[in-house]
Amino acid sequence: MKNRVLGRQRLAVALCVGLGLSIGMVAPTWAAASGQALVGLPDFTPIVKQYGPAVVNISTTETKVARDTGSPFPPNSPLNQFFAPFFGAPGQPGGPQGAPGAGQKYQVQSLGSGFIVSPDGYVVTAAHVVKGAQKIIVSLTNHHQYTAHLVGLSTRMDVALLKIDAKNLPTVQIGDSGKLEVGQWVLAVGSPFGFENSVTQGVVSATSRPLPDDPYIPFIQTDVPINPGNSGGPLFNMRGQVIGINDQIYTSSGGYMGLSFSIPINVAMDAVKQLKLHQKVHFGWLGVMIQDVSMDLAKSFHMKEPVGALVSQVVPDGPAAKAGLRPGDVIVSFDGQSIYNSGQLPPLVGALPAGFKAKLGVIRDGKPMILNIMVESLPGNLENAAATSAAPNSSAQKGEVKRLNVQVGPLTAEARKQLNVNTGVLVLGVGVGPAAEAGIRPGDVILQVAQQQIANATDLQKLVAVLPAGQPIPVLVRRGEGSFYLVLSLPH
Repeated sequence: MKNRVLGRQRLAVALCVGLGLSIGMVAPTWAAASGQALVGLPDFTPIVKQYGPAVVNISTTETKVARDTGSPFPPNSPLNQFFAPFFGAPGQPGGPQGAPGAGQKYQVQSLGSGFIVSPDGYVVTAAHVVKGAQKIIVSLTNHHQYTAHLVGLSTRMDVALLKIDAKNLPTVQIGDSGKLEVGQWVLAVGSPFGFENSVTQGVVSATSRPLPDDPYIPFIQTDVPINPGNSGGPLFNMRGQVIGINDQIYTSSGGYMGLSFSIPINVAMDAVKQLKLHQKVHFGWLGVMIQDVSMDLAKSFHMKEPVGALVSQVVPDGPAAKAGLRPGDVIVSFDGQSIYNSGQLPPLVGALPAGFKAKLGVIRDGKPMILNIMVESLPGNLENAAATSAAPNSSAQKGEVKRLNVQVGPLTAEARKQLNVNTGVLVLGVGVGPAAEAGIRPGDVILQVAQQQIANATDLQKLVAVLPAGQPIPVLVRRGEGSFYLVLSLPH
């Protein structure tokens, strides 16, 4: 194979030599016809030279307690004698050499990045870099190290503010992430895998990108190579301004795979201002749980297009409940801004102060309407429903809905209180059929079918018996900590 490659290379050289005169004559004509390039290649060296010294390496030390890593098989299992040597307790035969035993404390060191925002020693980083750390060390590019004090952090926003005892420090320039556009060149500086002051570049892939676990952050998505250790470091634009905090990646391997996400600096600095004043970071709150509208859901709610944020749960006495919002309503605009999917709404609301009044554009039963709502502050002790539903009493009446092929039973008083619901039936079993195809599982609580409240098994049986076949029917279920809609289609 190697010889074949070399042979092709020699042939290519011969062709080039043979055609050298022709190529030399044609090239100037082609260059003149093509003109100048539409986009010039960027040079990042001025940014690195001017603002690189303001990027810091952050190392932390955290104390943890070792867990039991013994064999997963019971002692009397015939498999235990074969696998126990590989799962021995740490420090014991079969366990990791030198590792602490179960229940013993041990120290974990981790690395991250950050950047200096003021000459007197304030440093911004990601909250997950320093959360739980007993010791935080900030290292500068001039190899000076400082013990940092944690001023404050917001886990929900994943932003932390540190303070080191130093003066006349180099600082970054804060930009405006609101002006960022898809396709712009950006630069990341950080310490991937501990390699300090590493520089990587790419372009903005998307803005205002929602992620499931961080609904309040409108992430900047880029293709900048980011790896463990880059977290908390700055994302620069071509003016040398910080427009984001490198926060996380999408990966199946643990390393960079082309999808990186950064916290917009406008959002982060709002949190930093509150942290610097030792205030709790505020988030606007409507008191609803929402989901995207699929094509089937849109049809079931008599909508022409699958747009908006579908309300699946309304917190009692919350802002949405006071405004008259109901499960099954679809929010299509908020404060004059169109809502095309559920990911757009939380960042808009979260950035607003308590007491802000807004108009909510809603589609209810296929008809548009406007509701007036007042934003409140997200409660710090907001409690979610329990993760599991209590089983019904053995003496309680159970029922089977043959058209759905499900078995249901009533909720106990304890379960109603736990889940904060007044109606609904508990799904005890699901067989092959429409309910299973819709995604209904044992343990779910069916709250509504076709936007009709379900109080007991008899209600469900009567309603399902008269539902039309072959049409999408919305079903509201409670599962674990929240409620959401599924689409049911009954056979002819």
